[in-house]
Amino acid sequence: MKIVSKICIAVAVLIAIPLIIALFVKNEYAVENQIIVHKPKKEVFNYVKFLKNQEDYNIWLRRDPNVKRDFKGTDGTVGFVYAWDGNDEIGKGEQEIKTLKEGEKIETELRFIEPFEGIASASMITEAVSENQTRVRWTMSGESKYPMNLTNLFVDGMLKKDLQTSLNDLKNKLEKN
Repeated sequence: MKIVSKICIAVAVLIAIPLIIALFVKNEYAVENQIIVHKPKKEVFNYVKFLKNQEDYNIWLRRDPNVKRDFKGTDGTVGFVYAWDGNDEIGKGEQEIKTLKEGEKIETELRFIEPFEGIASASMITEAVSENQTRVRWTMSGESKYPMNLTNLFVDGMLKKDLQTSLNDLKNKLEKN
C-alpha cells in the first residue's frame, strides 16, 4: 500500500509542477523575424499580399503535401480567407486578411481549430532598404489561456525558427524570379 501511495504522490507532484509554473508564465506571446530580399518593395509586397503564395514559402503549409485547402473571397483583399485541414502536424484552421495597407503591410488573423483552438495575429511588413532591396518583417502574436500558456516558454524558439526558414524560402523564391 505504501508503494501505491508513493506513486500517487509522485504523479500528483509531476502534474502539479507544470501547473504551478504556468501560473507565472505570461499569457501573451509575440515573435518577429526579418530578412532582406534583393527585389523592389512593390514587387515583394505584391507577392506577399496573396495568401495563396504562402504555399511556396510557408514552412507550416508545406508540412502536409495532402492538405485540403478552401478559399473564400478574393485573394490579396481584405476579407479573403485561406482555410486548411491537414495532418496532425499542421492541424486545421484558417487565415483571414484583416487589414491591407497597399505596398506596406498585410495583417491577418489566424484561427486555429485543431489540434488546439486559438487565435493569433500575424503581419507581413515591407520596407524599402534601397531601390532594389526590401526588408520583410513577419510578426506573430497571440494569447494562450492557462494552462496552455506554459507552451509560451517554448514558442519564441519554435516560431522564430520556422519564421526564419519561411523567410529564407520567400527570399529564395523572389530572387530566382
